[in-house]
Amino acid sequence: MTESRSGYIREINGPILRIHLPGGRNGEQVRIGSLDIVGEIIALEGGDAIVQAYESTDGLRPGEAVHGLGHPLTVELGPGLLQGIFDGVQRPLQEIASIAGDNIPRGLRIHSLDRERAWAFVPADGLEPGKHIAAGARLGTVQETETIEHRILVPPTISGELIDLAPAGDYTLDSTIARVRDAQGSVHKMTLYHRWPVRQARPYGRRDHGVEPLITGQRILDTFFPLLKGGKGAVPGPFGAGKTMVQQQVARWSNADIVIYVGCGERGNELVDVLESFPQLQDPHTGRGMMERTLLIANTSNMPVVAREASIYVGMTIAEYFRDQGYDVVMLADSTSRWAEALREVAGRLGHMPVEEGYPAYLGSRLAAVYERAGRVQTLEGERGSVTLIGAVSPPGGDFSEPVTSHTKEIIQTFWALSKELADAR
Repeated sequence: MTESRSGYIREINGPILRIHLPGGRNGEQVRIGSLDIVGEIIALEGGDAIVQAYESTDGLRPGEAVHGLGHPLTVELGPGLLQGIFDGVQRPLQEIASIAGDNIPRGLRIHSLDRERAWAFVPADGLEPGKHIAAGARLGTVQETETIEHRILVPPTISGELIDLAPAGDYTLDSTIARVRDAQGSVHKMTLYHRWPVRQARPYGRRDHGVEPLITGQRILDTFFPLLKGGKGAVPGPFGAGKTMVQQQVARWSNADIVIYVGCGERGNELVDVLESFPQLQDPHTGRGMMERTLLIANTSNMPVVAREASIYVGMTIAEYFRDQGYDVVMLADSTSRWAEALREVAGRLGHMPVEEGYPAYLGSRLAAVYERAGRVQTLEGERGSVTLIGAVSPPGGDFSEPVTSHTKEIIQTFWALSKELADAR
């Protein structure tokens, strides 16, 4: 998975490139050109690979080198996620601002999680060398914030005999805290973090029926339009109807353990308001700062359109990771309409057959694939956790018959439709 192969650019069409890369695999991450731009192979055609670039391709030219990294687009999962602000491919915006200022330089290589910070690790009780350890089992805990205990898990793809486990102490993310020998005899080193492909749903034991309501703190919603933990909801409405406000209120007052806010293609000034207001908010349940249980992903409308499409998957993968720790997570996607517009633009450049209003024929299945990753589950370890997904929908002119709203209504369980007239009446 760490092999690197080289090829070159054949054609450039905005964020879509045709490259020649021997041995390239669908979904593989690549680095493009002298600018070292991040990209992902999305199709293989006649010996060439079609790549979508997550950064601007301005200045690239045919013939420049492309390097296949041998692994798919992944995210880093471990302590340091909470209180973080990331872009659509999990680059830490606060760290980038301290290095490069307000603009993100292309090709910047930076770890998503801080490698220098030491975390106080406490090993789990009952783990001894020689004991069999299952995929998803808990190795220990780290107190990430005052209110959230971060549970360090064995990656879902690894199980076997525990060779050794580190004692309690301070460790950085790259420190080895355990070693596991699998059934084939290979030894795997466990650290405080691991990687997971964003387009692959994390496995779980079994799916449960929702039994506990998500209390949003908004009486009109909780009384007449309730939503279960692990449920799927949508907040459609025209510009100015209050979609972002509803989501911010849910983030602040809901009885979820973890809040993940994905600003997907919204206007920059709206996301700036979110980024400035959230750190000032107080959690009414604990009296501490809201950011202690919150993670923000900011991908504004002027950022690369392809990264907008990836941001939803990044947020959902992180949500599933906290779900696997036994937490109830609410993920707020603002908005799925902008995400669908990114799909439309990429599909148009690829020459896919458009259907209603120019959207690709697979719009409904892509929306369903994202929403179906929400749910209440029994984890591999036997804990119970949930991901509740609430997506804002921005139908042009408030037309609820347009494709994104129509497909969303077929998938979700709760529909919080907002009215511009009622919003203006206030």
